[in-house]
Amino acid sequence: MKSILVIGIGRFGYHLIDQLSKAGDEILAVDSSEERIEPILGMVTSSLIGDTTNESFVRSLGVENFDVCFVAIGDDFQASLETTSLLKECGARYVVARASRSVHEKFLLRNGADAVVFPEKQLAEWAAIRWCSGRVIDYLDYPGDFSIFEIEVPKSWIGKSLAELSIRNKLHLNVLSIRRDSKQIVEFPADFIFETGDTVTIFGADKDIKKSLNLNY
Repeated sequence: MKSILVIGIGRFGYHLIDQLSKAGDEILAVDSSEERIEPILGMVTSSLIGDTTNESFVRSLGVENFDVCFVAIGDDFQASLETTSLLKECGARYVVARASRSVHEKFLLRNGADAVVFPEKQLAEWAAIRWCSGRVIDYLDYPGDFSIFEIEVPKSWIGKSLAELSIRNKLHLNVLSIRRDSKQIVEFPADFIFETGDTVTIFGADKDIKKSLNLNY
């Protein structure tokens, strides 16, 4: 269980809190509007209404006690920037700030953010890859130009074994799991033979995935 501070309860903040609460984390939600606080009262450990651009208020939160502080403010970049800076000044361990535009990222990082997320942009990228590729079931971008893909098994793999395909040595890809008939297989021998309808979860460098699996992203 982690202790989480979420500042800004817009659409992103709401869904973030929803997921964190399902994980059983302790959550303090903060917003300047009582109206935005009310819908999440049943999902959080505690909540406060206040101005997080005010240093005295931020210090009163005890931000140094939280494992992660999320700045989910989306409609006021100046407030997001000031809040991010104050959190670090007051001793926050790790600050994740939301950005709506790429140009905002460098300012947030310079002013104390440890990481920056782009909810709309990242969802758009995921949706484009998921539904326009034809074979992708799921996709996860991984730091350092790597990715994890769950895909329908390529036709050229069907009827062949892992050893025969030599996926790791020839394609430089790692098979993490195989799904067959809705069952997830995480331990498979070298003579495991792919069948029509199988899906495979692979991990590798983007350049190898694009080349070996003919995926454009």
